[in-house]
Amino acid sequence: MEYKSPVYSVIAVPVEKIKPNTYNPNSVAPPEMKLLYESIKADGYTMPIVCYYSKEQDIYIIVDGFHRYRIMLEYPDIYEREKGLLPVSVINKPIDQRMASTIRHNRARGNHDVDLMSNIVKELHELGRSDAWISRHLGMDRDEILRLKQITGLAALFKDVKFGKAWRPVDEPEE
Repeated sequence: MEYKSPVYSVIAVPVEKIKPNTYNPNSVAPPEMKLLYESIKADGYTMPIVCYYSKEQDIYIIVDGFHRYRIMLEYPDIYEREKGLLPVSVINKPIDQRMASTIRHNRARGNHDVDLMSNIVKELHELGRSDAWISRHLGMDRDEILRLKQITGLAALFKDVKFGKAWRPVDEPEE
């Protein structure tokens, strides 16, 4: 079967059925949020938000597009004009792949909150993902992953790391 990108199957989803994910480390400053509002007001929604559909809960969980979602919630003029519907492209991936997708989308555009990024590295590690996987899927080098692991302060993140032998102090004669 030929691959078809999700963007070719955009659907209109009531904003009430869309929920943010719990792991997005991206943040947008107020001036940029105002600019996003102005952009959507002038041009409409030109990009769908990316979601995962949870059949059990009958909700769409945002993978990318949280701030476009917020605009509809916070600006009644946009909500009314769009009739409460957001354009959504759906991806069907497990949570670790969705987290990686969120980071890839965000890193291509802007900045991340360091504490939230370290939590994502921690969660992916707890899901059994290796540093190599995290590096490949999130576009991070080994040093960045190490720094983010250090921020969480969890020894469990280093349990599989082989450490070299450290120096031993030499007993010096007392004076």
